Amino acid sequence: MVNGSEVAHGFPHLDTVRAAITALYRRLSPDGVLSYAPSVLPADVAFSDHDDLHLGAQRVARALVHHLRLPDARMIVSFREMQHAASVELTAGPEYFIELNDRFRTHRRDIGAALAHEIMHVLLHRLGLSFPGTRDNEILTDTATTYLGAGWLLLDAFREDDVSSQKLGYLTPEEFGYVLAERALAFDEDPAPWFTSPQGYRAYTAGRAQALRDARQPPLTVAGWTGRHRYAKDRRQALDRAGRPGPGPAAYGFEHGPDGLQVSFPCPTCHQRIRLPVRGRVRARCGLCRTILECDT
Repeated sequence: MVNGSEVAHGFPHLDTVRAAITALYRRLSPDGVLSYAPSVLPADVAFSDHDDLHLGAQRVARALVHHLRLPDARMIVSFREMQHAASVELTAGPEYFIELNDRFRTHRRDIGAALAHEIMHVLLHRLGLSFPGTRDNEILTDTATTYLGAGWLLLDAFREDDVSSQKLGYLTPEEFGYVLAERALAFDEDPAPWFTSPQGYRAYTAGRAQALRDARQPPLTVAGWTGRHRYAKDRRQALDRAGRPGPGPAAYGFEHGPDGLQVSFPCPTCHQRIRLPVRGRVRARCGLCRTILECDT
């Protein structure tokens, strides 16, 4: 639980978030990623003040283990005073020991969120998937938790008012919303009814707006008039010189190849960059996630 002034907002980690989504598709394959549909349901991770603390935590942990398709992974949950929200002991299994901050004894509605993040550490450990450095690895964990259907709990645990606020995880609330919206677009799923936190829902709508902008960038034919006009201007300039990159990590860039001018841009689903010849309208398929893209290069 953190002071409201300490909660970062916006999209400062978006490059790493997009790289994490790409890494998931590379490690799991498109079919493997889609096997995590639907998201874990609120009823499966509900935790009331009347539930027994330890039995309830074990029940929620089992539901998350089942959702994340962890084989033979038994989570033993305990509570103690600690600086962080939670920690997990990563071993070869079959038992994993999760410790939760004592504050969750009286904030039981958020136990599922804390467990989801720690159990994802177990899954990534088993997959052999990690990013260098603690910060980027934690961003990978938050992104994977959300994209694979359990991270809406982390965003729903975000609450903020004039007196105090609470946020779990390394991503900003809006970045959690972005990943959740990316999943919603890829899985045709609407997470809006699951939110109990008004602040979490607002962060989701902000993240969804960014995800929709990503999905409407040129050379995709769904790009708006302004984007298409800018793209045409950049294409004309690129034909006269070596080309220049687009205005950001989610944008297109031109380069001259042996067969003429090419444009590269990120797949709106998995964010792997796609390279196409500049030849007008074309239907392309992402080689990683297999998304079909209608383009006007």
